[in-house]
Amino acid sequence: RPPHLVQADFRFFFNPDIFHQQKPTLTGQRFKTRKRDEKERFDPTQFQESIVQGLNQSGSDLEAVAKFLDATGGKLDYRRYAETLFDILVAGGMLAPGGTLSDDMTRTEFCLFTAQEDLETMQAYAQVFNKLIRRYKYLEKGFEEEIKKLLLFLKGFTESERNKLAMLTGILLANGNISASILNSLYNENLVKEGVSAAFAVNLFKSWINEKDINVIAGSLRKVGMDNRLMELFPANKRSCEHFSKYFTDAGLKELSDFARNQESIGARKELQKEVQEQMSRGDPQKEIIAFTKEEMKKANLSEQAMISIIWTSAMGSVEWNKKEELVTEQAIKHLKQYSLLLKAFTSQGLSELSLLLKIQEYCYDNIHFMKAFQKIVVLLYKADVLSEEAILKWYTDAHVAKGKSVFLEQMKKFVEWLKNAEEESESEEEETD
Repeated sequence: RPPHLVQADFRFFFNPDIFHQQKPTLTGQRFKTRKRDEKERFDPTQFQESIVQGLNQSGSDLEAVAKFLDATGGKLDYRRYAETLFDILVAGGMLAPGGTLSDDMTRTEFCLFTAQEDLETMQAYAQVFNKLIRRYKYLEKGFEEEIKKLLLFLKGFTESERNKLAMLTGILLANGNISASILNSLYNENLVKEGVSAAFAVNLFKSWINEKDINVIAGSLRKVGMDNRLMELFPANKRSCEHFSKYFTDAGLKELSDFARNQESIGARKELQKEVQEQMSRGDPQKEIIAFTKEEMKKANLSEQAMISIIWTSAMGSVEWNKKEELVTEQAIKHLKQYSLLLKAFTSQGLSELSLLLKIQEYCYDNIHFMKAFQKIVVLLYKADVLSEEAILKWYTDAHVAKGKSVFLEQMKKFVEWLKNAEEESESEEEETD
């Protein structure tokens, strides 16, 4: 190759500037930050002023208030300022920790706390909240959090304000706008200690029961595990069924008092059933178990029918049952034969025998491996003198329940016929003797 080209190639490969050239850059252009990436400063002042102004214009006309809130939701950021919105509607302005109104903020005189203290007015306010939340579904969670917070602030409110909030809360619970789990806030130690929780609960349950049946209320409480916690509304030294019953009965809430008494009874039965089951699992002598259960039955004022149900449940819960249908029947017969003396001790009445028969029917239906064992269990208990022929015939004729009815009646058909024939033969022998 010509020398001048070789020299050019050499310069190309060994020129360091070629390898360290600057990369191209973009200059003279600025990029805008996207709006969603910008962190907007939380400033409720303007939002509060707009809401207060609208409420002042609407005045005490709650229909106008509902329309204003509906229309304003399209212009203002309810999602961001939910707490501010609910504070204003309830207390007239933003609440500081503890429940006092913030001094430096605009307020309105048209709010829940300044309204008339009666159930009809509170029902009208509940409708305002109901319409608002139905229109803006995303406010549901924030509204529930607001109620929880307000309950924790109860000491910061006047007695009249607490009464109105209690009535409103009861109505909201009845309407399903909030969950009964909000009652957790009432178990705050300071509120309980000073009697605020119990007093608030009286007005809350009065308005709730005014809207719904006690059984519906019981279902709502049960759903969130509150059915067994009502006693906690009182300080530890007053946490008894007698005190609870008197307090709420005197306040005109006998339904709630009866419900709590019933819950305590259910709790006591569960504890007793657990103890009897443990005694059986340990293999304690039957005579000891009988003495213990008779004593507990007297203490808890339980009927024999309630006791036989507890003993049956304990007996069936104290064993690890075989999963094979053909083996479980034999296992059940052997196990129940062992406890026939205990079962007999609590079936001295016809009603107790029927209660036991119904428990056996329900158990065999609910536990599919026992479906074919029903007749053999009943025959065993008949032979052990736990069940009488009168009780079995009564169960067969009209005292059975729907669970597995056709299957169990068919199983018992031949035995019942045998009982009837034996009864007829016995009657004819008596006639001949006469």
